Amino acid sequence: EELGATCMGKAMQLGDTFTTHHRGHGIFIAIGGDPNRMMAEIAGKKDGYCKGKGGSMHIADMSLGHLGANAIVGGGIPTIVGAALSHKYFCEPKVSVAFFGDGAMQQGILYESMNMAALWKLPAVFCCINNQYGMGTSIKKASAGENLSKHGESFGIPGLEVDGMNPLSVYEVCCQAVEWVRSGNGPIVLEMKTYRYRGHSMSDPAKYRSREEVQKIRDEKDPIDDIKSLLIENKIYSEKEIKNIDNNIRNNISIAAEKALAAELPSLSNLYEDVMVKG
Repeated sequence: EELGATCMGKAMQLGDTFTTHHRGHGIFIAIGGDPNRMMAEIAGKKDGYCKGKGGSMHIADMSLGHLGANAIVGGGIPTIVGAALSHKYFCEPKVSVAFFGDGAMQQGILYESMNMAALWKLPAVFCCINNQYGMGTSIKKASAGENLSKHGESFGIPGLEVDGMNPLSVYEVCCQAVEWVRSGNGPIVLEMKTYRYRGHSMSDPAKYRSREEVQKIRDEKDPIDDIKSLLIENKIYSEKEIKNIDNNIRNNISIAAEKALAAELPSLSNLYEDVMVKG
């Protein structure tokens, strides 16, 4: 599911801005976030991105252009419209990207944001990671139009659709979308059709779909397995090198989690800090 964000992160440039939804941890890491500070924030520790005050669903890092994750479905989308307006006003060659799921495609704030971005021809990318299920509801039961990339057409916003399980295709389309917007053509909608293997959360048994459905996607379209095979077949990496990369990633995340659990909690004296900007 994070493949699309990884590719978009490679297509974006330093100085570009973005927002994520409440499950945007993978997106954040893909665009350069520090796993150690992220894990510390999830654990509510003082070394976290927001000093332990944001928690899992509200991580932000302005130095990376991350304007914040948002626990409200679609809540981060209008933020990138404001950022895109700022980029245009100051004549900065930057783009602003909103990452959100298919569930947010039914939110009114998305269409208000699209309308404003189109009216002012802002450098905004509306990036929908369509994993087929908004929490536990299939997109077929939630959206009257299943081709989500076309939802901006009434505002004159073009849309691109890509197989979100194909790394090479996703990267190519991400580059096209970012280049279109950065060149002053106005906003674009990008739909990445992917799939969520696990439930919406740890408490979600995902009984709204069959195990056979999940296994079929895993067996036939898993992007990580596919890219591994491609790298080995083209002799870019050996199988041993791929295993070492996997092990290093797992070890780094495990170490980050262990550090976060052992880290110091924020002091109660900091409770009222960072609440208001000092004049």
